[in-house]
Amino acid sequence: MAPEEMKPGFSENAVKVLEKRYLRKDEAGKVNETPAELLWRVANAVAAAEEQWGFDRQTRAEEFYGIMSRLLFLPNSPTLMNAGSDLGQLSACFVLPIGDSMEEIFDTLKATALVHKSGGGTGFNFSKIRPAGDIVRSTSGVASGPISFMELFNDATEVVKQGGMRRGANMGILEASHPDIFDFIKAKTTRGRLANFNLSVGIPDALMQAVKENGEWDLRNPRSGEVVSTVKAAELFDLLVESAWASGDPGLVFLDRINDGNPTPQAGRIESTNPCGEQPLLPYESCNLGSINLVRFLDEEGRFDWEKLGEVVETAVRFLDDVIEMNHYPIPPIGEQSRQNRKIGLGIMGWAEVLFEKGIPYGSQESVSLAEEVMSFIQSRGHEASEALAEERGCFPNWEGSVWGKQGRKMRNATVTTIAPTGTLSILADCSSGIEPVFALAYRRKTFETETLSVLNGILLKRLEERGLMRPGLLEAISESGSLEGLDLPEEVRRVFQTSHEIPFEAHVRMQAAFQRFTDNAVSKTINLPNEADREDIRRAFWLSYESGCKGITVYRDRCKESQVLYSGSLEKPEAQSKESPTLPRRRPSMLRGTTVKIMTGFGNLYLTVNEMDSRPFEVFATLGKSGKDTQAHTEALGRLISLALRSGVPVEEVVSQLKGIGGSQPVWEADGIILSLPDAIARGLERAGGFKVDSQGAEMCPSCGSSLIHSEGCIRCRSCDFSKCD
Repeated sequence: MAPEEMKPGFSENAVKVLEKRYLRKDEAGKVNETPAELLWRVANAVAAAEEQWGFDRQTRAEEFYGIMSRLLFLPNSPTLMNAGSDLGQLSACFVLPIGDSMEEIFDTLKATALVHKSGGGTGFNFSKIRPAGDIVRSTSGVASGPISFMELFNDATEVVKQGGMRRGANMGILEASHPDIFDFIKAKTTRGRLANFNLSVGIPDALMQAVKENGEWDLRNPRSGEVVSTVKAAELFDLLVESAWASGDPGLVFLDRINDGNPTPQAGRIESTNPCGEQPLLPYESCNLGSINLVRFLDEEGRFDWEKLGEVVETAVRFLDDVIEMNHYPIPPIGEQSRQNRKIGLGIMGWAEVLFEKGIPYGSQESVSLAEEVMSFIQSRGHEASEALAEERGCFPNWEGSVWGKQGRKMRNATVTTIAPTGTLSILADCSSGIEPVFALAYRRKTFETETLSVLNGILLKRLEERGLMRPGLLEAISESGSLEGLDLPEEVRRVFQTSHEIPFEAHVRMQAAFQRFTDNAVSKTINLPNEADREDIRRAFWLSYESGCKGITVYRDRCKESQVLYSGSLEKPEAQSKESPTLPRRRPSMLRGTTVKIMTGFGNLYLTVNEMDSRPFEVFATLGKSGKDTQAHTEALGRLISLALRSGVPVEEVVSQLKGIGGSQPVWEADGIILSLPDAIARGLERAGGFKVDSQGAEMCPSCGSSLIHSEGCIRCRSCDFSKCD
C-alpha cells in the first residue's frame, strides 16, 4: 500500500484530468481508483523489476512513489495509464520501418495500430518508397508514391483511438533527395491534409552547404539510386520556408547531426524520430520518458537544491531502466530492439516558472547559461546513475562497438536524457510545459462541467503584490490581453514576464540549442513567431538552429492556421454590436426540390435529404435507418439546427467545415474514406449533395472539455485538460 503520510500534491484541475483519463474505472465507467492508488500502482509495478537483482520491491516502490507523489518527477502517460494493467505497454516513443513493398508497408501499418492502441506515438521515414509515377514491375503498374501511403497511415490513425480519448500521433519524414520532396513540403498547406502527422524534411549537411553556395541538388530514385532530376538547392529551401510560414509544416530534421550523435552506429543509421522530434530512434526501437519538475527544486530565495535534484535524477534513471524490464511491448521486434540499447529519456518541465522565480528573462544570456548549468548537471548525474546500474546489472547489449564501448565507459543505457513536450504531465504537475515559455499569463480554463475559470499566473501575482504594483483594473487588463505588453509596469517586470509570442525567435532557438548541448537525444521545442513575422524570419530561424547545433526545428507563426483559436488573454474581446436588426431565417416555401444521399455510419445507414432554394442548400432532413431513440433524436436535432443555419444565410461550406472531421466512438470505412461520426457523415452527405468538397483542419475546440486548443511543440493540445494530438 502507498505510504499514508505521503498524499499526492495534485491540484484540483490535475485531479479532474486524472479522473478523466488515468484513474481506473469499473464496468459502469465509475472511477474506482484514487490518485494515491494510481501512483502506488505505477510505483509497485515498476519496482517489481528490482527483485531480479536482489533488491526489496517495497522499499524501491516507496522511493518511486515518493518522487511522484511530491510531483518532483512523473513518467510518460503510457506508464501512468498502463503500469500494473494487463496491457502493460509503458513507452511513449516508437519508430517503425517503412519498406518499398506492399507487404512491408502493411506489416508496419498493423504494428502502428497496435502501438497507437497501447498509447504510443510513431515515427516513420518514407524515403525508401519509390516516387509517384515510377514503375511497379510485379504488376506492370505505376507507383502512387510515399504521400499516398502517408494518407493511408493518417486514415488508420483516425480510427484507432488511444485509451478511448485521443488519436495517435505520427512523425512523417521524407529525405530532401527524394523525387517527391516538393509535393511533400507542400502537403499540409492544403487544409486538413495529413492532420494526424507532424512532417519534417530530412536535411543532410550537404544540402545546407549547397544552399549556402547557391549550388544544385540532385533528386534520386530510392529504388534505383539514379538521379532523376537536378534542382537549385535554394529553390528547395525557399519552398521549405514558404510552407513553414504558411502552415507550420514541415519542420527540419538534421539527420547527419543526429547520426553524428548516434551512440550505437554499429546497430544502424537513425532515420526518424518520434512524433514531437525529441527522440531519434532506430527502426523498431522504443523509448520511455520521464520529466523532472524543476521549479520544485527552488528554495524560498530562488536557489537550486542541487543535492536534492541529484538524488531525484538517480532515482528517476533507476525507475526508467526498470520500466524497460517491466514493459509489455506491442510486437516482439520492438521489444528485442529496445532491450538491445535500453534507451531512456529523462527531461524537465517547469522551466518557465524557474526563470520567473529567479527574475531572469527567457532567452537572455543569463537564462542560456542557467539552462546549460542545469542540464549539464542532470546529464552528468544521469550518466553516473546509468554507470552505477551497469555495475549492478550489466551494460546494454549493444555496448560493444558503441560510442560508450569505445570510450571504455560502462553504461546501462545507450542514452539517458531527452527534452520532451509534457502537455499532460505539466497539467498534472501544475507547471509549464517542457522548456517552453508560457503561452499567456492569463487564460480561461474550462472545467469538465460548465464552469469557466479565469487563471492568472501565480508567480506574477506574487511579484506584483510584493512590489506594491497592484492597482484597480490591472488584473482585468492582464486578463484581457494575456500579457503585460503595453501596460504601465516597470520594464524589468515586463521583460521577465514575457509570453511566447513576445519573445524573439532568436531567443527561442538559443534556448533550444542550450539544452541540446547537454542532452543525449534531442529537444522538443516550438519556435513561436508572431503573426506578422515574415518569410525572412523563418529562413533566419532555420539557419540559426542549424548553425547553433540543434538536431531539428519546428516553427509556428501565430494564426497561420485557421483552426488556431486560442489567443492570449482570459477574456473574449467582444465584437462590436451590429446596429442592424438580427438576421431572421427565411420562410420556407410550400414546395422545394432536393437530393437524398445514403451514407454508411457506425449507427446504421444515414439518409440525408438536402432541399435547395435558388440553387443553394436551404434545409436538411437527417434520419437513420435503424438506431436507438436517443441517436435518432440527436440526428434530427442536427438536421434542424443545420436547416436553421442555412435558412439564416450561413454558407453550406461553413457548416461542412464545422462538422467534418469530428471524431466519434464508432468510425466506419465507406466508399470514399472513413466516416468518423454522425456529424462527419452529415458533412460528407452535404458535400455529395452539393457536388463540392471542403477540407477540414480539425476541431477548433477541445473535444474533451470544450476549451480552446493551442499549437505547441508540433502538437495540437488543450491547456485546460489532457487532450493532445501527440503527448
